Amino acid sequence: MEGSDVLRIVPLVGALAAAVYLVVSAMKGKKDDQPKPPKVNFNCLDKDKDKIVDSFDVEDLGNKTCFCRCWRSKKFPYCDGSHNKHNEACCDNVGPLIIQKKEEKTS
Repeated sequence: MEGSDVLRIVPLVGALAAAVYLVVSAMKGKKDDQPKPPKVNFNCLDKDKDKIVDSFDVEDLGNKTCFCRCWRSKKFPYCDGSHNKHNEACCDNVGPLIIQKKEEKTS
């Protein structure tokens, strides 16, 4: 094989290498292309119920109570901070519902 024969093969080999690279890249996929879990209500409690309602008397709540809104708390319906890990994984911004008594002003 002479030098001119090699030069004729170079474009063919280059095109073949590019095609193989594109096919392998498409099959492999990118890490960012992986689906993320949904933002809320993923594996939530009591999925067999039509509607989940928790009711509390205000007197029973104390001075400050935090309720979970991400559905991942181990102490549900109370918040245990599980939303922090969830927010990092899903780029979400869900946080707790905080209910606290108003401080009475004294004259």
